[in-house]
Amino acid sequence: MSNAVDAVSSGAPPRPPARGRPPAPPKEVRTLDPVSEEPVSRHERKLRTRQALLDTALELLADRPFASLSLREVAKGAGLVPTAFYRHFASMEELGVALVEEATVTLRGMMRSARSDPDTYRGMISASVATVHQFVRANEDHFRFLTRERYSGGPLARAIAVELRMFSGDLAIDLARFAQLRAWSTEDLHMLADLIVSVMITTIVELLEARPGEDPKITGTAEKRLRLVLLGVPHWKTS
Repeated sequence: MSNAVDAVSSGAPPRPPARGRPPAPPKEVRTLDPVSEEPVSRHERKLRTRQALLDTALELLADRPFASLSLREVAKGAGLVPTAFYRHFASMEELGVALVEEATVTLRGMMRSARSDPDTYRGMISASVATVHQFVRANEDHFRFLTRERYSGGPLARAIAVELRMFSGDLAIDLARFAQLRAWSTEDLHMLADLIVSVMITTIVELLEARPGEDPKITGTAEKRLRLVLLGVPHWKTS
């Protein structure tokens, strides 16, 4: 019999572990992903659950405002009990702001795609409109959420306003690379960027509300609007 068995049979306490060798730190628990059957860490599971809550909320918002959404139905749609929601978001308001941030990532991706176009107004207009059309059709839920909540009031509307200002600011920086605009003041560049963003948002709303077959007409009108905005550029005396 070993010493450990003897100690148990005799009622003596088990020997303490040998000194000088600290216990090994606990390893991160990893389970199998039910889909891929690959090991998934606790952190990865948390990220996936958080994304599931965002995806569920966005799906539920397809034809309704954010204010009508309840924590319980979002949690249920993601396969969670309501209390588990708070492990990922402090409130529905925080989830809404996270949705705004996720949606504006799409918006910024749209802008980056348009930046690689030729250095001409006509090239910029055609590329911008084509890019808007492509991104709206590929991400309708995100754009529908942004356009609907833009005037809803509260933290979501404020978050969207901040993101649109940043979007417009980035566009103003891009506009400054055109030779005709290099002498323009920062204020005037931002004013021009705001006008272009307004045309883009109008186009996004029209695409979201379009009937089948109307896309070419909407994109054609968008190009005309942008050309009209840019017609005044050569004649503008910057302050």
